[in-house]
Amino acid sequence: MPTIKATLGSADFAVAMTAGPHNIAADEPVARGGGGTAPGPFDLVMSGLAACTIITLRMYAARKGWELGTIHAEIEHSRTAKDNHILRHLRFGAELTPDQIARLAEIAEKTPVTLALKQGSVIETHILPSLPDETPEHLDERLDEALEESFPASDPISVSPRETE
Repeated sequence: MPTIKATLGSADFAVAMTAGPHNIAADEPVARGGGGTAPGPFDLVMSGLAACTIITLRMYAARKGWELGTIHAEIEHSRTAKDNHILRHLRFGAELTPDQIARLAEIAEKTPVTLALKQGSVIETHILPSLPDETPEHLDERLDEALEESFPASDPISVSPRETE
């Protein structure tokens, strides 16, 4: 896996990041003092959970020869002072049997990101020697690149509205 590198200049909370060759951005919502220019940190974690879930299910179904159609995942995260709660809704474009649905639910509980979140992780922090500051212009350029790669203007919106049941 690539090393994630993140940089925060002196402007609010807009973060420019790289994950290998990919540019990513993060920010806090305006209500929390950010500019609201990109997903917040927990949004990115939940996005990783959603992506890992539907990729894993597609891989599993391909090995089984199952057609799932379009796979939709909706992740809701809430937290209190003591607990985090994640609600994951999955929807499939194809009609599935009750046995397939049960097995896919089991597999969703075993995806790599699901297990990492459930088990927790050991995190070590090391403070390294200072680096020279980048100019604000350079940081702005990196953030613009990260935002453009994360949210290209030419991409159609691909979010599916939540259907009522």
